Amino acid sequence: MTRPIGIAPLSVLGTEPVEFIQAAAKAGYDFIGLRTRPVTDTEKDFNLLHGNQRLKEVSAVLKDTGMKVVDTEFLAIGEQTNADTWLPMLEAAQALDAQTLTATIVDPDLARATAVMAKLVEDAKAFQLNITLEPISYQTVKQLAEGVEVAKQTGCQVLFDTLHFHRAFCGLEQITAAQPYLADMIQLCDGILADRADTREGLIEESRAKRYVPGEGDFKLAECVALLPETMPVSIEVPNPKFAELGLEGWLKYLKTATESVLKRADKLR
Repeated sequence: MTRPIGIAPLSVLGTEPVEFIQAAAKAGYDFIGLRTRPVTDTEKDFNLLHGNQRLKEVSAVLKDTGMKVVDTEFLAIGEQTNADTWLPMLEAAQALDAQTLTATIVDPDLARATAVMAKLVEDAKAFQLNITLEPISYQTVKQLAEGVEVAKQTGCQVLFDTLHFHRAFCGLEQITAAQPYLADMIQLCDGILADRADTREGLIEESRAKRYVPGEGDFKLAECVALLPETMPVSIEVPNPKFAELGLEGWLKYLKTATESVLKRADKLR
């Protein structure tokens, strides 16, 4: 069976959602992810909350193109995070007919954050949504194994991102152990193992702006994918300066072609 290939919003950060959807459909992607609100103060505000006009435009173009939204982003669970923060995000995700809302834990008090995550998971059920916890190499929950422990306690799923997997020094054995708790999607990008930043700021910069195109680094991408179900969807998450060089359509085609080559190598390892 064919493995669905999608594209994450971070790969085209700064692009209007309607343009993103149209270009992804033209490039032959099977699905996309969308940010329903900005993640950082420096991002353009393409807010999709509260049923605003942009959400209506996005819903219309999704219908016109047949493009599917699988995942929505991004909730950082901190010390003050509560239902007032996530309920509008859940409403927007439901309106987009998405499957998941992605969260990460930034609260240094893991026990407190786990309790908040449990409440989020429970609230999401009313919207027919799953919550995915993304371990991030510079946040409180860093490794897949740590994400699994939270999933066991809360009922969330764990989102496997190949950048953070490698930067948090996870071993391939963690993939096998985590499988019962993994979300039905892997986020794929590449990097150079020896170029790991030695500061939190450096890790953040790489994560948000300097990821490598699949196959252009030395991460164990094919090995990772080969351990996962052969039909698990792949979402390409590659913020990179090449986007500006190639333009939206050229960049999306380039990423898809490169990723297909990695997936073929993974199939040979099965």
